[in-house]
Amino acid sequence: MTDNRSFPRGLVACLLVAAVVLANAAFIGLGSVFNYPDVLQEPAEEILTAFRADEGIIITFFVLLALSAALLAPIALILGRQIPGELGRWSIRVGIAAAVVQVIGLLRWPLIVPFLADRDDTDAFETVHEVFGTIIGETLGYALTATWTILIIRGLAHRLAGRWFAYLGYGAAALIALGVLVPLDVPGADFANFLGYVVWSVWLLVFAWLIWRRGERVVSVGGLDEPQAATGGR
Repeated sequence: MTDNRSFPRGLVACLLVAAVVLANAAFIGLGSVFNYPDVLQEPAEEILTAFRADEGIIITFFVLLALSAALLAPIALILGRQIPGELGRWSIRVGIAAAVVQVIGLLRWPLIVPFLADRDDTDAFETVHEVFGTIIGETLGYALTATWTILIIRGLAHRLAGRWFAYLGYGAAALIALGVLVPLDVPGADFANFLGYVVWSVWLLVFAWLIWRRGERVVSVGGLDEPQAATGGR
């Protein structure tokens, strides 16, 4: 049996809150100085021009956004260890993978784009944007984030709260997953994805509060506490 003291409820709650605060602060900042993410729909030349205009602050915001994404790795590792069996192991793998692909996609802005902007290399920028942004950072990131959310709900939601908490997470995951349709120009997919991340931010904050208040319910008891669907019981 796992000792309650082995589950760092305070650390997990702080990591969840930090991830939400950093992500939203960076997103709002990028929206104000870079018209992000709408700017990504503009021609490559205009994107690079806008990037050069406020390069320093734009890079700072993207680093904060990448840091927020990176926090999902330790969160997934700690929470996954409290879920018995394959479900727990898969939640760790998927959560870390989600963090890695998003960090890779976001770090193209401080690590690669400045050199391309200096050279005004629009062809290389479009390739980097497609591979590291659209395919790796966004499409894979959306799919893995949604999958991790579902795995965590299946493994932990029934220990923390009633069905409302599970449904809120499932709704966020479904909307985030619709982001994979954005490259196909499916109408409404981009807005649904944006709304999904708003709902997901709320869900993460609620998750942090539940862990802080009811952290002892998260502690795994080996193979005895088998994961089950979320129920109304507490």
